[in-house]
Amino acid sequence: MKINQRFRGFLPVAADIETAGFDPEKNAVLEIAMVTFTYVDAKLVIKDSFAENILPFAGAELNPEALEFNGVFDPYHPLRYALTEKEALEKLFAPIMKEIKNCKCSRAILVGHNPWFDLHFLNAAIKRTGVKSPFHAFSSFDTATLGALAYGHTVLAEIVKRAGIDWQDNHAHSAIYDANKTARVFCEIVNSWDSINSDKI
Repeated sequence: MKINQRFRGFLPVAADIETAGFDPEKNAVLEIAMVTFTYVDAKLVIKDSFAENILPFAGAELNPEALEFNGVFDPYHPLRYALTEKEALEKLFAPIMKEIKNCKCSRAILVGHNPWFDLHFLNAAIKRTGVKSPFHAFSSFDTATLGALAYGHTVLAEIVKRAGIDWQDNHAHSAIYDANKTARVFCEIVNSWDSINSDKI
């Protein structure tokens, strides 16, 4: 199985974004993580993971409750080794664009848990920075919807557990942790479907 054949020419990329609030125009993006996939022995598996801490853009609003929720108490702390939005997007997008070319895909498509939120923040950051995006601007794969279908639940932690994947509450709401768990869930659901519907794919 080639990944471009399985997803109609799209390259699925799991992503999670941690932010300083709920408004993509006003609140800062603090962390972005992305996970790519490949096929090994007809099974979809995780290939690579990338993550960057990000400095708030000029004039960004920082909601204290959001900072407490995701544990980024000081977005400007030097030990975060954070990049500007532009630097981070360029660094994160480079391997995605390379993978699109290598896999002969047309674009990347975001795999997320309630990806509407992540895609809106990602698109806002792209607009602010002018960085060329590899992602489809509005289409996405939602593991909340897929989780409801496959496991009868929409909460990521519960879906992960029902899929037989380890979940640690103390690591949740880190972009890289959540992106990897989202990616694992996506693999489990796609592979389970493929195993019983191989004649339809």
